Amino acid sequence: MGDLLLVRHGETEWSVSGRHTSWTDLPLTSHGEEQAKSLAPLLSRRTFARVLTSPLERAVRTAELAGLSGAVTDPDLHEWDYGGYEGVTTVDIHRTRPGWDLWTDGVPPGASGRPGESPAEVGARADRVLSRVDGILAADAGDVVLVAHAHFLRVLTARRLGLPPAQGRLFQLATGTASRLSTEHDRPVVAEWNVRA
Repeated sequence: MGDLLLVRHGETEWSVSGRHTSWTDLPLTSHGEEQAKSLAPLLSRRTFARVLTSPLERAVRTAELAGLSGAVTDPDLHEWDYGGYEGVTTVDIHRTRPGWDLWTDGVPPGASGRPGESPAEVGARADRVLSRVDGILAADAGDVVLVAHAHFLRVLTARRLGLPPAQGRLFQLATGTASRLSTEHDRPVVAEWNVRA
């Protein structure tokens, strides 16, 4: 059975400042581009049966710079919709909602077309992605790599391990890193996490 590799996009201005970034399509910083390039040697050691990426520029560009050819965008790999907290830091949210936690409290609706998502809604998207890649992984034709965003990939990891979506809070994920979900005794496991070249 193939492994599932998770690549978080490289640094952006908002990831540095801690601003919640879902639909805002920011480019990588120069450091973020270097982070993405540094993943190429690490990823070149593997054979990929499928490369999927979020449709947002920061993920697509990370895949390109990391040398992942043939990437197909998948809208379900989009970051958590932060609704009214788009572009806002946790520190700023705590000024009006002390103790707020994304994983348990959710987000308020945002502008038109940006209603925000609950952990369960993000989990449903993650489940769809996992369902689509399961057959590819089972065919043992190679690994699958997903290039996406921190909170989404954390939820996807929880779901892969059979945990509720909100348990993604247990898996901190840094920019410009690769992680690997594998199997042991036919059960999903975390084999590597937050790896940098």
